[in-house]
Amino acid sequence: MTDASGAPAPDYGLDAPAVVRNLFLCAAAGLILFAGKALGLWSAALTLGPVRFEFADMGLFAGSGCLAMDLWMLWSSKVGKIRRRETLLDRLTWTGRERVLDVGCGRGLMLVGAAKRLTTGKATGIDIWQAEDLSGNRPEATLENARREGVADRVEIKTADMRQIPLPDGSIDTIVSCAAIHNIYAPAERAKALSEIARVLAPGGQVLLDDIRHADEYAAALAAHGCTDVRRVDARAVSVFLALLTWGSLRPGTVVARKKLG
Repeated sequence: MTDASGAPAPDYGLDAPAVVRNLFLCAAAGLILFAGKALGLWSAALTLGPVRFEFADMGLFAGSGCLAMDLWMLWSSKVGKIRRRETLLDRLTWTGRERVLDVGCGRGLMLVGAAKRLTTGKATGIDIWQAEDLSGNRPEATLENARREGVADRVEIKTADMRQIPLPDGSIDTIVSCAAIHNIYAPAERAKALSEIARVLAPGGQVLLDDIRHADEYAAALAAHGCTDVRRVDARAVSVFLALLTWGSLRPGTVVARKKLG
C-alpha cells in the first residue's frame, strides 16, 4: 500500500491473527451449514423428544455474527486503529520535549504516533515481539514504520519484558500502552508490569493505558503506586455493549493518570 504521495504507507499489522482466522473458520462453517439446508443437501436438525434443534438456522446466526466480528477486526487493524491512536494521544498534553515510552509497542502504532508529536524529545518502545499477538511483529517492522512516517531519528526500540523495564527510576515523562498488558494472563504478573510502569514514570509524568480488558484493575494499580487524577476516559456504554456482545471477552477501557510530584 502507498499513501497519497505514492510513498509506502506504514503497516501496523493484523491484531490477534489467530482470532481473525478462527472467526473466519467459524463463520464459514455456520454459513455452509445454513446454505446446505437451503439447497436441500441436509436437514441439519436434531429432535430430542418434544424439542427440535435447527442447527442450520443456528449456523446462520452464529456464522453471521462471527463474520461481522471478523470484518470489524480487519477494518480496525488496517484503518480504525490508525485513526484512533490520534484520539488517544490527544488525551495527553505535549510540549514536544517529552521522553516517551511505549510499553508493548508492537509494530509501532502508538510509538510512532507519539514520536510525530515530538521535536527534541525521544520515543522508546519495548516489546518481546510475540507474533500471536500481532502479525509480523518484529523490531524491523517497527523501525520501518518509523522510517515511513518520517520519525526514525526520534525512535528507538528495545527487546524487553514490561515486567522488567530496563530503564532507570523516574526517567520517562509520558508512558503509553495499547492492547498489550492484557497479554499477561496472571493478575500478579500484570501487577508487576504496572509497578514497573509507575517506577520509570517521572514525578509529574503522565500515562495512558488503553486495552481490551482490565481497565479498572489498571486504574487501581496506578493509584496504589502514587498516581493521581486517575480516571477512565473511554465510553463506558460502548464497553458494556462489547462485553455483552462478546460474552465478556472484550471489555475495552482507557485509563489516564499523572504521577504525583515529590
